[in-house]
Amino acid sequence: MTTAKAKLGQAVVGRGLSQETESPAEAVLTPTPTRNSIEQRLAEFSTMTEALEYAAQGETGFNFYDARGNLKSVLPFKTLMERSRHVARYLLAKGLESGSHVALVADTTPEFVTLFFACRYAGLVPYAMPIPVNLGSHAAYVRHLHGMLDGGQAGIALANDDFVNFLKEAAEGVETLKWVGTPAQLEQGEQSDADLLVNTPSENAYLQFTSGSTKSPRAVMITEHALMTNLQGITRIGLEMTPEDRCASWLPFYHDMGLVGLILAPMFAQLSVDYLSTYDFAIRPMQWLRLISQNRCTIAFGQPFGYKLCSMRARTADIEKLDLSCWRAAGVGAELIRADLLRAFSDKFAPCGFNANAFLPCYGLAEATLAVSFDRLGHGFNTVEIDAEKLIDQGIIIRQDSSTDSGTGADGKHIRKNNEFVNCGRPLAGLEIEIIDDNGQPVAEHQVGTVLVRGASIMSGYFNNPKKSAEALNEDNWLDTGDIGFMLDGDLYITGRRTDIIIINGRNIRAHDIEFTAEQQEEVREREASSFSLIDEEGNTVVVLVIECRLTGETERHDLIVRLKRLIYEEFGIDCQVELVKPHTLPRTSSGKLSRAAARLDYIKRSKLTEPPLAQAQDG
Repeated sequence: MTTAKAKLGQAVVGRGLSQETESPAEAVLTPTPTRNSIEQRLAEFSTMTEALEYAAQGETGFNFYDARGNLKSVLPFKTLMERSRHVARYLLAKGLESGSHVALVADTTPEFVTLFFACRYAGLVPYAMPIPVNLGSHAAYVRHLHGMLDGGQAGIALANDDFVNFLKEAAEGVETLKWVGTPAQLEQGEQSDADLLVNTPSENAYLQFTSGSTKSPRAVMITEHALMTNLQGITRIGLEMTPEDRCASWLPFYHDMGLVGLILAPMFAQLSVDYLSTYDFAIRPMQWLRLISQNRCTIAFGQPFGYKLCSMRARTADIEKLDLSCWRAAGVGAELIRADLLRAFSDKFAPCGFNANAFLPCYGLAEATLAVSFDRLGHGFNTVEIDAEKLIDQGIIIRQDSSTDSGTGADGKHIRKNNEFVNCGRPLAGLEIEIIDDNGQPVAEHQVGTVLVRGASIMSGYFNNPKKSAEALNEDNWLDTGDIGFMLDGDLYITGRRTDIIIINGRNIRAHDIEFTAEQQEEVREREASSFSLIDEEGNTVVVLVIECRLTGETERHDLIVRLKRLIYEEFGIDCQVELVKPHTLPRTSSGKLSRAAARLDYIKRSKLTEPPLAQAQDG
């Protein structure tokens, strides 16, 4: 698979080289520069292609690296514009109506980026689909793609050579599809001589499938206006981008933070980006940090587990070769932010110049295009510790004095505090945040409730799903994020997902807290426990905990189950069914997060239970 990817990358570089007589194999690649010859603009663009056409006047662009740090391909914005306009004519020749949808399997390659922009030049609406997290889950991956192809009513679907067979299998039975193939096959067809289309702010720029929507896919509709508004907020307010900035990323292109945050936002600001694929990052996470150090990148985002992976894999020899003093904005988001992971990363990489003040917590979601709030630049991450009992039982935030707690154990490792929450900052200009109770009424600053967001970058709805759209957007256009949080001193704190709340015997218990209790046992690894509730035939709530377990002895497994049941009863006063499953059994979303909704459905199937009448909502 690696060889195929390398050949594809070289082919795109070859087509983009100015010395067309020189073969790609002989070409000496150099990354696009940080400094640009054009004046930086962070506004005045009304559409994605308009922003690209300005960026194309300079020398910056996208650079693609392999797991060993070798530069595979270079895509200056000028080449991206030219290639996109060229490819758009092949798309136009397929005869789709303006506004039709094009599905793209989003590997970290120049082809994906080119096709994404080509769609807009052709007046078509692209949407990104994931690459398989695990190639062993062939059937599950094909089902996932099929749901997205059908749910997005794709007219054309493309994937590179590595994934096109999956795509063709998934395309069977999708009535809207007119053509399926690879980028190379697309360019073997006819070209249209029709004029390329001029986009308008009211058009859909793209669709974004929510990461948790594997059973009933939900495609978020984002207009050009919403996108431009959010990009302006990210680049001017959230990150205060300057001409001196350079980005590095391993985030998947099919995730909203990878697509909007690390493809479209840098292009909007005319900044160069250095990419490492998500797959290569998982194998060699230190390569991400080497790219930052080597190319003097100033902006790089990651999910909390990404920072943890770097901390776990780093060796002394690695750290001695890094210089991370250039990194001014270490963004963190996309899931509940854990302060202990950030402290561990900061401690590990402080010797090579990493400044903890570079951490930049943020909050966002696909339904808001991407970003909703940012903490203050240059102030690191800030947390508040609260009275957990008051939070769970009354939904009230009462600060808890932590001045006597060092936050580290006897072994010097940072302790995970289950009552500590990270400040996600204040909303971007043009966005409002409101916290409401179960009756839909706004609550005071110190109370927990559902997080609502309103503003110009909010989605127009879910494609072809008026029911879900009406559930998410009320008559005043407030978006129900499905997240639980609170405001304190004007800042937003997220405590979890509404679908993570288990209501039993009149009490609200966070599934996250049950999982946390299990993860304190040495046999249970982090991110390998999933808790949820079921409604039995008599209408009673049953709490279930599924653990990925590596123990093989029956006695050991029995002892672990008994111990977990006892600990959960002691901690929460509830009985809990505990099931041990093989590693890699728990389902994950396309962005790598555990899916409690899918874990619940899998448990029902394994247990041969009847689908309970009160199904929990899908997690997002």
